[in-house]
Amino acid sequence: MQVFSPNMLKTFDECQKKYEFRYIQKLNVPQPAGVYEKGKKIHALAHYYLRGDDIDKFLPTLTSEEKIIWDLLINNTYFKMKYINSEYNLTSRLDEYWIGGRLDAFMKDKTDYYILDYKTGAIPKNPQEDFQTMIYLICADEILKKGWGNNFNLSFVYIDLKNNENHLIKLDDSKKQHYRETLISTCKKITTTKSFNKNLSRCKFCEYNKFCIS
Repeated sequence: MQVFSPNMLKTFDECQKKYEFRYIQKLNVPQPAGVYEKGKKIHALAHYYLRGDDIDKFLPTLTSEEKIIWDLLINNTYFKMKYINSEYNLTSRLDEYWIGGRLDAFMKDKTDYYILDYKTGAIPKNPQEDFQTMIYLICADEILKKGWGNNFNLSFVYIDLKNNENHLIKLDDSKKQHYRETLISTCKKITTTKSFNKNLSRCKFCEYNKFCIS
């Protein structure tokens, strides 16, 4: 079963050739080791903290910058809500396609549910139209409807730890319809594309640029 993730759809939308290299030919280009280390450490610590593990032994390993970021996160309004799950894989069928991903945290306040995604770097330029927002909200909505019908509110929150800001996107009927149509359309394009085109405007900083000759 093919499950389309946010990164898969985003990659295809940015450059079809890059999608072909990464997800069809399975070519992985090594990235600098330190690029994602800070984010990975904070995400792991948040997961342990939310599920009630003793994190005291991990705190001394944080750098001064990471301690500041950690303090911002644990004092965030949404992060302090009732915990449901974290580092959670969720999938849903959408028409003939399967979509899914791994969310940072799922929280609750009465009948309001919040998908949290904490960023130590930049958040998407247009959070409301990001594939991660769309997939997580549609998948979580399907899961919640099975247990709660329509008696709940669902939102996606980007926690911008770099600027100490929250960006909330509340799911409504209009967004739900738009997200479903966008996701189905993009999945269909991927599955029906025979020749993957190169987006020249994306070449300069692409990790596949050195051997992408088509």
